[in-house]
Amino acid sequence: QVQLVESGGGWVQPGGSLELSCVASGIIFVAYNMAWYRQAPGKQRELVATVSTSEVNTEYADSVKGRFTLSRDNAKNTVTLRMNSLKPEDTAVYYCNAEVIPSLKGFGYPEGGWGQGTQVTVSS
Repeated sequence: QVQLVESGGGWVQPGGSLELSCVASGIIFVAYNMAWYRQAPGKQRELVATVSTSEVNTEYADSVKGRFTLSRDNAKNTVTLRMNSLKPEDTAVYYCNAEVIPSLKGFGYPEGGWGQGTQVTVSS
């Protein structure tokens, strides 16, 4: 069973920083691309950043480029989203996501899963 546990959310003033972590269990971590999504009130869930299994490829939404950094530690089954220069429009519930790499789909690996979400609030 895939389990993703997020931590690190909270309240911060505009311009501040937060670091979100997600610890995965129940999966062979190196077989999964990892991502963070967010959902603001009244809006659809949107992709924030993704990182490939070996951290070769990392991609960011235009709205967070240059401010957020996503990394993973395969030895600790952890992904970390470092968020700097936070803006009020970054306020949302942030969700960790795991998705098995395409070449392993259909070979008995769980497809992936979602964490429970962690609230990030940016306001003065």
